[in-house]
Amino acid sequence: MKSQICSAALPLLVCLAAYAEAQKGSVAGGAREVVESKEAPKAAGPYSQAIKAGGFVFCAGQTARDPVTNKLIEGDITAQTERVLKNLSAVLAAAGTDLDHAVKTTVYLKNISDFSAMNEVYARYFKGGPPARTTVGVAGLPGDALVEIDVVAALPSK
Repeated sequence: MKSQICSAALPLLVCLAAYAEAQKGSVAGGAREVVESKEAPKAAGPYSQAIKAGGFVFCAGQTARDPVTNKLIEGDITAQTERVLKNLSAVLAAAGTDLDHAVKTTVYLKNISDFSAMNEVYARYFKGGPPARTTVGVAGLPGDALVEIDVVAALPSK
């Protein structure tokens, strides 16, 4: 009976050891670290551009605000999507990762009819093995933006 219990517990122990090894170099003990990039617009309210925790970076949604003027850029959905993804890239770089490590994105579109044009720009930034994604049409976005995107990305192992 003892050997059956031990052999049943062995896979769990191996899994726990692998998890502990994977957590080395990530934020320890469930702590979190605020991420801020000067290359992306400052947070427009009581939130952070991103938080590093548990081996991941959780980016707040970015709109097409210019990091220098902090104003929404002029332009169509193509121009705004480009600026959003540049802003997200800057935040991820400040956190020590990039869009290649993105595991999940959410895209919010003011006009769902802009889906194809947004998707063309998006595809240039997420080439091989793009992240899981949800796209939703919304009634409005901050500053009358056409698109907002948030990202969850893994931190590369060291």
